[in-house]
Amino acid sequence: MKLFEDKFELFFNDLHLQQFKEECLSKSLKEFKINNGNVPKWSVVLDELNALPKGELDLNEPYLSIKNIGTTSEHIESNLFKLLPWRKGPWILNDLILESEWQGDLKWQRLKNKITSLKNRRVLDVGAGNGYFTFRMALEGAKKVLGIEPFLLFNYQYAAIDNLINQNLNSILLPLRLEEMPTMPVFESVFSMGVLYHQKNHMEHLCMLKAMMAPESELILETLIVEGPKNYSLIPKGRYANMRNVYCLPSIETLKSWLIDAGYTNINVIDISKTTSKEQRKTQWIGDNPASLEDFLDPSDPTLTVEGYPAPTRAIIICNN
Repeated sequence: MKLFEDKFELFFNDLHLQQFKEECLSKSLKEFKINNGNVPKWSVVLDELNALPKGELDLNEPYLSIKNIGTTSEHIESNLFKLLPWRKGPWILNDLILESEWQGDLKWQRLKNKITSLKNRRVLDVGAGNGYFTFRMALEGAKKVLGIEPFLLFNYQYAAIDNLINQNLNSILLPLRLEEMPTMPVFESVFSMGVLYHQKNHMEHLCMLKAMMAPESELILETLIVEGPKNYSLIPKGRYANMRNVYCLPSIETLKSWLIDAGYTNINVIDISKTTSKEQRKTQWIGDNPASLEDFLDPSDPTLTVEGYPAPTRAIIICNN
């Protein structure tokens, strides 16, 4: 995987990051060698896109846009369709509009003016998916942006987009879980968005995030919550809104108490929003089974999920270590 080795050399050419390069590289290459029958197909896509004249990444809200790619939009589309489903976005590639399931700009608008500026900061994006937010963080002028995402397809989606870009954005995506990472207390801004409720041990996740933070840095935490008093949490039996592995949804006061117990300070709730079908929606880019939020809610009462739980509400909290 020379493509990824090249990216490593460039990205980890940083005094604060260099000592962690070899461990991150060896673990990442191991993950890329996992036996997955889709890898040959995905690799052909990367080769096709890497051979094209590159374009420039820019922001055309709500889209991340790459202009002047040296091929037809039909050629780009035929390749990116081989990497379905596209969950995070949306994107414009030449004049091809890629409408992902999630309209990520809505989340970014809720937080971008309330967090500390990312300019010249080292940033960690945990559970980065295909890197839509990782790229946005880089465009904010971050010094380095490290995204980590264990789902292999999303790493190939990130590489596909990255192969179409002609500038060095000082960003990289690794196919690793947070618990697989070396302790790297070098990041001034750490994002964990849509990850906490998938953790069997929420306190362990919060403590691992803290261990990655430089002194006086900022955590941006986005997660599902439910209404209720302090110490109340919803523990779903089976699925929640058709999602597997949803272990615990706290009330906002419970979530704040978790952060205090983990040693965080200056805890500030900056947004609480119900998820709507404007933000999570069916599109042609999510594959042959295009179910989305509207299918996960009770058709007779959209305030409930199909399992009878409160419909998704998400909170964003910023705090310091």
